[in-house]
Amino acid sequence: MKTDTIAAIATAMANSGMGIIRISGGEAFSVIDKIYRPKKGNKKLSQAESHTVHYGYICDGEKVVDEVMVLILKSPNTYTREDTVEIDCHGGTLVQTRILETAIKYGARPAEPGEFTKRAFLNGRIDLSQAESVIEVINAQNDFALESSLRQLQGTVKEKIQGIRGKLIHEIAFIESALDDPEHISIEGYGERLMETVSELSTQISELILNAENGSLLKEGINTVIIGKPNVGKSSLMNMLAGEERAIVTDIAGTTRDILKEQVNLNGITLNVIDTAGIRDTRDVVEQIGVDRAKTYLSQADLVLYMVDSSVSFDVNDEEILSLLSGKKAIVLLNKSDLDQVTTEELVRAKMGQKQMGHPIFPISIKDGKGTKELERAIQELFFHGEISFNNEIYITNVRQKSALQSALESLSMVKQSIEDGMPEDFYSIDLVGACEELGNITGDSVGEDLVNEIFSKFCMGK
Repeated sequence: MKTDTIAAIATAMANSGMGIIRISGGEAFSVIDKIYRPKKGNKKLSQAESHTVHYGYICDGEKVVDEVMVLILKSPNTYTREDTVEIDCHGGTLVQTRILETAIKYGARPAEPGEFTKRAFLNGRIDLSQAESVIEVINAQNDFALESSLRQLQGTVKEKIQGIRGKLIHEIAFIESALDDPEHISIEGYGERLMETVSELSTQISELILNAENGSLLKEGINTVIIGKPNVGKSSLMNMLAGEERAIVTDIAGTTRDILKEQVNLNGITLNVIDTAGIRDTRDVVEQIGVDRAKTYLSQADLVLYMVDSSVSFDVNDEEILSLLSGKKAIVLLNKSDLDQVTTEELVRAKMGQKQMGHPIFPISIKDGKGTKELERAIQELFFHGEISFNNEIYITNVRQKSALQSALESLSMVKQSIEDGMPEDFYSIDLVGACEELGNITGDSVGEDLVNEIFSKFCMGK
């Protein structure tokens, strides 16, 4: 681990009201003493009390670089558990760069991406799951993703994994002790007792894996495709969800020939929406390409919004689209409900096969803005089983962590199999250790330096 003193701009490199330059390491106070001049007096900041703010100037020799406020933070009560200085300066990109260059000139070096958080992890202030949640907080695109990431940052994943891991370590230690001292430690009936423990822990891990599916949707958004015949209101729905005129809307069937994509926030749920060309039989080569693309996106989508013009008759094109919904999470929207109804929910239900019977169907009117609340509730029911709540739930939003949980679960399944097959106790220990190692990959107890470097390389500079 590098322990020299690092510096970086911690705010975005764009002109703004203020900027922050962060310095951390054993020589942080030495660096600031060389470049800071107080407004009054000549007291060095290295002599100041921790967690105090000081007003003055950053200087390169006799040249004033900027008027600043400097925050002094002494170890171990800092983000990195190292001596830390934060310089609040004016937010111009040039002045921030000049201050950083001055800090480097007088003893610091440029920080690598994520190096401040990496030091917090390596110095034991946070575990790896908390470190990864930092970047999740920064990248959160909706309220639910933000709340989940903040809970992970507070240590919910760490506590859960450490609890499971602690029980595994206890069983490993018992087996090793019993094998070393069989005269004093009995293993009679141990397989049955271990089976109960492993089954309980397997259930807990399985719940985390199941919640990871919701976590991924909360973090990355639900890949949603809008399909239907031409001129049923697909582009109007896209515009309504996006809150702006993103798609061209006309009375001419077949206006949308290419794919339009937009990320929208529906009351905290992120939808990655794709508006597609109308699906119908056509001899127009260009339109047919759009139809084929629509079918491809439908097959790949997490959610299908199938729009039907309820003011006209249900036809063979609708029946073809309905057949494509088998095995998909889909919502049927009967648009133009402000007009006389020709196609009703009962009629659509009658056309559905057994595999489509569970699809929600309800009327909407894009023109009048009716039905959006019902759409919102239907999506929550399909993906989150109703109201989304973070009471005591732990949502894994990280693919690496989910993969480690799956591997740990596989190892515990092998322990169960060894017990059922009546294998010797040392066979149990091998797979218990495997599960423990995989869980340690989540918290950082078992990871190697290469993986740590790879994880933190994805962080932004200055964090």
